Amino acid sequence: MLSRLAQERATGVLTRERGVLYLVEGQVVHAESPATPGLDVLLTTRGALGSDGWWEAVSEAGADRRVGRFLVDSGRLTAGALELCHLGALYDAAFFTLGPSSGPARFRYGVAHWIGPVRPVSVDAVERETLRRRDLLHRIWPEPGTDTEPLVRTGRAVDSTLPPRQRTVLDQVDGERTASDISLVLGRPGFHTLVDLRRLAAAGIVTTRSPTITSGPVPAGSVASGSVDSGSIASGLDESGPAGARAPEAPATPLSPVSTVVAQAAEAAQASADPDVALLRRLRDALEAL
Repeated sequence: MLSRLAQERATGVLTRERGVLYLVEGQVVHAESPATPGLDVLLTTRGALGSDGWWEAVSEAGADRRVGRFLVDSGRLTAGALELCHLGALYDAAFFTLGPSSGPARFRYGVAHWIGPVRPVSVDAVERETLRRRDLLHRIWPEPGTDTEPLVRTGRAVDSTLPPRQRTVLDQVDGERTASDISLVLGRPGFHTLVDLRRLAAAGIVTTRSPTITSGPVPAGSVASGSVDSGSIASGLDESGPAGARAPEAPATPLSPVSTVVAQAAEAAQASADPDVALLRRLRDALEAL
């Protein structure tokens, strides 16, 4: 749909499950997603603009859809600073908006955003950047669960060389917050937070919060004694087994949520600052085959 709209040089708003893209004559001029802070949060949190200045711009120029131009003309932001911040917010929100979705996509012609024109971006450029970011995340850590699920610490000791940026993100991991929650708390782009969390997951420091392991019958031969149902592993694997499955002979001590895949991944991370992703994938594939 997006490619067709670009060819049509359409103007309006494309709405998907995780965000919206605003187009003017087939080019992307703005994007928003609840998964990442908006331009207003990025500007005010980092101190580039006071909140009073932002809301004054919205009040004075929002109806005319010239908020961006007002910020520059009033001297609150330079044109370069506005373009840089706006492009960062656009690509960030577009990444989430164009992610895998089970919901329908809708386009409303003629709808414009009140921020007004800043710097249009071609659809091809947005798509290329989105794919590049997906590939980067997969190379860091191939399990996408850390992007959307509540996160917990594994209990692994944190090395003193952990970058301050990652440590700031780690401080927000409390067993309840997701990556989007952390981005909103810190007022930083959502994709940057995903990168830091996947690096922390690759190092065995952070994992997804596991569901409670339940007990119940399991088909003979489906799980070996001492193993754990794939639905209980905090690695984003599909829960393909029957509900309530357990091993024929349960271990005396309940398995930790960070056992199997996470524990073995942590060992790989401990041996190298750049974990062997191929090894991690083999571990995942082996568990899926159980």
